[in-house]
Amino acid sequence: MAALPDSEVTEALASLAGWSRAGDEITKTFELPSFMDAIGFVERVADLAEAVDHHPDIDISYRKVRIALSTHDAGGITGKDFDLARAIEAMA
Repeated sequence: MAALPDSEVTEALASLAGWSRAGDEITKTFELPSFMDAIGFVERVADLAEAVDHHPDIDISYRKVRIALSTHDAGGITGKDFDLARAIEAMA
């Protein structure tokens, strides 16, 4: 799968509230009610990621969870990243 051109990344980001581009990644920080809620959220994201064999970078800071998606094999952002971002949004 090839990396998307900038125009397609910008267009796809417009439909994902709170997601933004950071270099060759799309990112969003979710704030959960408690630390344990954040851990549960990470577990649900992990299940989604494992099901599609596309794994995000995840940073946890107490109640905040930062998700970063990039298709390393393609050297940038692909449709797989947006598919997983939409799945995470549907689950969140």
